[in-house]
Amino acid sequence: MSGSWKTTSLGVPAVVAATVAGATVVPGVAYGVDGPADGLWAAATVEPGREGVLHVRGFEAEASGEGSVLTLSAPAGTRVTGAPFAGLGYRGAVTRGGGSGTYTFASGAAAGPVSGWKGRTFPFVVSVAPDAEPGTRLADCTLVLRDAKGTVRQRGTCAVTVGLPAPTLSGPASGVPVSASPRTSGTAYPGAQITVRDALEEEVCTDTAAPDGSWSCVPGLALPVGAGRLQATATKNGVSALSEQIDIMVGGSGAAQKDTVSDDGGGRIPA
Repeated sequence: MSGSWKTTSLGVPAVVAATVAGATVVPGVAYGVDGPADGLWAAATVEPGREGVLHVRGFEAEASGEGSVLTLSAPAGTRVTGAPFAGLGYRGAVTRGGGSGTYTFASGAAAGPVSGWKGRTFPFVVSVAPDAEPGTRLADCTLVLRDAKGTVRQRGTCAVTVGLPAPTLSGPASGVPVSASPRTSGTAYPGAQITVRDALEEEVCTDTAAPDGSWSCVPGLALPVGAGRLQATATKNGVSALSEQIDIMVGGSGAAQKDTVSDDGGGRIPA
């Protein structure tokens, strides 16, 4: 499944993408964009055993100055593995063991006339433990901005939610002709609820992933003859993930299709 990083920080997208190759974010969602009206904050959803990015925002004008330090303390069950933003006088670092990460504002010339922090975004890469339960919101993630003397200028919070690994939809094989009621199958996180939908997002069939992650189901209604498309959604504890879409070509007689009407979009419209 493809991911997309969305941020307004200075040059961060290219740096982050290179640093956290393999990190997964649900397409079209920019985690950490919506937050409190004031104060430091960041949020991300990260799959078990994977890395994600917390984009810290919410800096105030008076919280600035050369030598000031932003510190992110990792939430329970995670480690800080990177502070990839470098340039314009900011220096990132990660403590041994990954309990926290910092950015230090080291150049007064880069601050500009107002602030060295305001209006900017600073990414911290965090890894989530492989055994973390999807849907869990990990606690004790904190943010602190101190000036060069160590005085606290701003505090804030950050939220890491354990995401759900994307399911696979391995059967039927993409592009291979199938019957009007093909068995669909794949793998998913154990216990996840699986819903297979067609191109019009109509429900085709459902199942629950077994302890070994396997799942399979058969359409309740015959699929329309011709080209179509299927995709599986996994849901568990309030978080969801999508499989890749597969294209199918349904064959069969008119009698097998009497309860459905085909359309040009590859979906089904009940008669």
